[in-house]
Amino acid sequence: MDSLIFFVILVISFKACKAINTTPKTTPKFPAVFIFGDSTVDSGNNNYFETLGRANHKPYGQDFPGHVPTGRFSNGKLVSDFLASMLGIKETVPPFLDPSLSDHELQTGVCFASSGAGYDDITPEVTRVIPVMKQVELFKKYITRLKGILGEEEAKKTINGSLVIISAGTNDFAFNFYDAPTRRLQFNVSQYQDFLQNRLQNFVKQLYDLGSRKMLIAGLVPIGCLPFQITLKFRNPLKRKCIENQNLDARNYNEKLVNLLPQMQAKLPQSHIAYADVYETLSDMINNPTKYGFEKTKNGCCGTGLIEFGPLCTPVTPTCEKVSNHLFWDAAHPTEPAYRHMAEILVKEAIPKLV
Repeated sequence: MDSLIFFVILVISFKACKAINTTPKTTPKFPAVFIFGDSTVDSGNNNYFETLGRANHKPYGQDFPGHVPTGRFSNGKLVSDFLASMLGIKETVPPFLDPSLSDHELQTGVCFASSGAGYDDITPEVTRVIPVMKQVELFKKYITRLKGILGEEEAKKTINGSLVIISAGTNDFAFNFYDAPTRRLQFNVSQYQDFLQNRLQNFVKQLYDLGSRKMLIAGLVPIGCLPFQITLKFRNPLKRKCIENQNLDARNYNEKLVNLLPQMQAKLPQSHIAYADVYETLSDMINNPTKYGFEKTKNGCCGTGLIEFGPLCTPVTPTCEKVSNHLFWDAAHPTEPAYRHMAEILVKEAIPKLV
């Protein structure tokens, strides 16, 4: 991808990736939030280049403010949207779009994520999205612009004090290891876990070298409970259940990650790195759905809920009558209520470790 394309994506995607506006109830703990990863946190980057990994069409966004399909893989907001608003981060025009903005107005969420991405560079090759490792290039361009507006020292303070959210890895296993044996021909599951976490370490080091100091890193979700994974394993809709070996792989990956993060932090002076336990949160929703107001946990709201997501979830695809009953919006992504619950737990349990 040449520099011109990168710049176009950067400009347009920042417009799409702004944090959702809510009235802050508390003083912001971070001057800004920077988001990297895949569809769990991508608020619209994929809209602006040719890829099948897009959600800029109905019924996506049917419960988003204005009922707009923004490119978020959900019926409404994402976990990153809720996290930003709960932390008092306001919606503002990114400063490189409006040089008149003053530094005290720079309380925004900026998204660099790309749906379908992973730590493994071969994960997005078919869908032609931005690999996680390349998302740092967008961040570099943002920092350059920020320095031009705020000056070197103020820009450095902003980057140092901002929250970085990283959420990826599920696509790597689903696309490269389980559904297509690309990496399974090269690695066993433990080796692939280590390969991905080495990539993550390199990515974090790049962000650190650019000034990031406070990072929230998500583990894997229970991959074997994603509706489309269940469908690929159990063709009979009456015998649907979570795939335990895939969930075990995810738990083992997460255990390694929990042990790795303190080691990473020790090597990066003045850094604060926290683990976002999305596995246990989503598992609790699956195992105790009524606790969260859910009734359906094995299929999505879009279409049959068995396989539809992305280009298969279309404006003519019927949806369930009551979204709030469903944990999953499509066959791969949670509903807005599920994302809200996740954010509430992360603000309570993970964010305090960073401030």
